Amino acid sequence: MEGSDEFMKYRSPLVSRYASKEMAYNFSDRKKFTTWRKLWIYLAKAEKALGLPISEAQVVEMEGHAEDIDFAMAADEERKLRHDVMAHVHTFAHCCPAAAPIIHLGATSCYVGDNTLARVLDRLANFAEKYADLPTLGYTHYQPAQLTTVGKRACLWLQDLAMDMRNLQRARDDLRFRGVKGTTGTQASFLQLFQGDHDKVEDLDRMVTEMAGFKKSYLVTGQTYSRKVDIDSLSSLASLGATIHKICTDIRLLANLKEIEEPFEKEQIGSSAMPYKRNPMRAERCCSLARHLMALLSNPMQTASVQWLERTLDDSANRSRISLPESFLTADIILSTLQNVTEGLVVYPKVIERHIRHELPFMATENIIMAMVKAGGNRQDCHEKIRVLSQQAAAVVKQEGGDNDLLTRVQADPYFSPILSHLDTILDPKTFIGRAPQQVARFLSEEVRPMLEPYKTKMDVKIELEL
Repeated sequence: MEGSDEFMKYRSPLVSRYASKEMAYNFSDRKKFTTWRKLWIYLAKAEKALGLPISEAQVVEMEGHAEDIDFAMAADEERKLRHDVMAHVHTFAHCCPAAAPIIHLGATSCYVGDNTLARVLDRLANFAEKYADLPTLGYTHYQPAQLTTVGKRACLWLQDLAMDMRNLQRARDDLRFRGVKGTTGTQASFLQLFQGDHDKVEDLDRMVTEMAGFKKSYLVTGQTYSRKVDIDSLSSLASLGATIHKICTDIRLLANLKEIEEPFEKEQIGSSAMPYKRNPMRAERCCSLARHLMALLSNPMQTASVQWLERTLDDSANRSRISLPESFLTADIILSTLQNVTEGLVVYPKVIERHIRHELPFMATENIIMAMVKAGGNRQDCHEKIRVLSQQAAAVVKQEGGDNDLLTRVQADPYFSPILSHLDTILDPKTFIGRAPQQVARFLSEEVRPMLEPYKTKMDVKIELEL
């Protein structure tokens, strides 16, 4: 087979096609291994401050080579040693010969191991506010039900996203640093380094935790932090995946009704076989990847359940190389795609109005009966009249494929003459939407806008997608 080596290997589309460059970098080898080196530097600094024989020159040497990674050498070392952390210890030591004896001193290999969502909330909040009082058919069981408004429906999406925002913030705020705990979590190696001084071991743990940017470390660990932490983090992401799947499924259903469409580029092709089609490909992409995100949650749950005693190594390949990076990459992709969708949602009020006109006569029968009673009619007589006319109109719709002509039948029946002059008012769709506009206004002002306040300087970024 001929061709570039680049095209001879599988490349994850999460990185090569969909993910933002920022999120892809977060899980890149360079980010990972420079983070390891920073952690070794933090450890050396704290050990030096607490009296271990580490010189300033050794620390400076390490800091000067923090970004200087020979990836080819590291790969060769890993092939020989079969240990990724020690391979990078050796590689770092090669460019820091003076500091080589103190790199990773006393540590175990496990020592190193919201803006887009806010913008989606912002775009949907603006959409909900714009269409707060535009009546539309509500659906239960995907059958026409009472009217709601386009903006109120968007608030249902917003409410789920707001829950996800709170869940993600809680998961982030609950994260702690593993800390400096040693091979089985007892800190025995560090206690030996500091000649039995428990206070210095405590200070070392605290100092390194603060250097790494954490407020707290876990007080007890095995060789690793509890893998339940991964379940907690990825549960929030999987829940976000469920929300986005529901939102994009709704958009796909509404696109079928031609009431709402996602943005569509001028040169975009909807179908190779049917040139008239405008497939909701962005929403479909979100649904496809959201299913993957939700499925990834089973990995950390199974991993946490099989961690024998203080630790076993059957977590590493699954956890750090697949389930963690793929969860964050996938969440990044579907959020970016959803932001693009919400920035260009198209609403077709005339189509929505036509659908209302088709269903509203049946929904309005109770209003017509009440109006007749107020005009002096008998409720039972009126109910029977409406029942007969409704069944006749339903037969036209279902058996003949015609339009709903119930109102024409009502207008033609002399019995209803007392209310014909204000029939249009009785049938105004806005009298059927209840408090939907008021609910939208209160929800946005009391829950959504305050949640977005910390992100107000980040709202101008727009998303351009590779289709």
